[in-house]
Amino acid sequence: MGNQADADFEPRRYQVRHRTTYLYEEDVTGCYERGCLRPRDTPSQHVISNDIEVTPEPDLMADHVDHFGNHSHYVEVRTPHTELSVTKTSLVDVDWPRADLDQLNQHTVAQAVATLRDDADPVERTSYLLPSALVDLAPSVHAYAARILTADKPLGDALVDLTRTIFADFSYAKGATSVKTTLPELLDKKEGVCQDFAHLAVGCLRSIGLPGRYVSGYIETQPPPGKPKLAGSDASHAWAAAMVPGGGWIDMDPTNDHLADSRYIVTAWGRDFRDVSPLKGVIFTESPSSKLEVAVDVTRVDATDESD
Repeated sequence: MGNQADADFEPRRYQVRHRTTYLYEEDVTGCYERGCLRPRDTPSQHVISNDIEVTPEPDLMADHVDHFGNHSHYVEVRTPHTELSVTKTSLVDVDWPRADLDQLNQHTVAQAVATLRDDADPVERTSYLLPSALVDLAPSVHAYAARILTADKPLGDALVDLTRTIFADFSYAKGATSVKTTLPELLDKKEGVCQDFAHLAVGCLRSIGLPGRYVSGYIETQPPPGKPKLAGSDASHAWAAAMVPGGGWIDMDPTNDHLADSRYIVTAWGRDFRDVSPLKGVIFTESPSSKLEVAVDVTRVDATDESD
């Protein structure tokens, strides 16, 4: 598994700025959007502040907490426009614990499945166990999972192996897949992006009876040695989490061969990407085309630099 130094589990504070811009050739006369525009508080993080700026000024903006506990925002803009900009700026304290693999290894995969069947909250367990729109539990997914998550393997080792195997078997390639790519197609292609690898990990977990959820958020990145970090050069990220006995979750990042640490900032989680989309909706326009621009900055800040 990728090297995770002790420093990666030290508490830290981040400012996350995520700007989404849509450009159109003709006026948009009506825009109705929904998305996850605020990180959620979790056992590993605390949201200090969150500001949302929408241009043009929205006619209506409202929010609620959805079924999964995420902050879901609705934005309505009826002012004619050729550019829509939505910027989220969050200040978040992050402190992930290191996964206790020895404790997890006290259960085999089969024992964990049986324990969760008896003891886990049935609604939460079922929500993350059934197939979903983007997580098809096809025979090829079952077959791929079965050779990694064997019934007699210690649970901690199995989750590490799942993370490591997806990392080794697939190449990261932007543009190789789309939001319509299925898991069987991904298994054939052997390449994709973080969203694909997270969906595959979730599908493997569910296929053998372990509840799995899709997590969206960000990860702190570093520029190449000797190079400055470019503004807007970060990106949103996705990974998977497995429910384990005792009611907890273990977050796994098969894109980077890591279990989650304090570089990871959670926005939302759900059954798959459709539950946690940063922004989606309906527009009314005669424009023949549109252009999407996304700029993300994940910046570590000194806690003394920002007041609570």
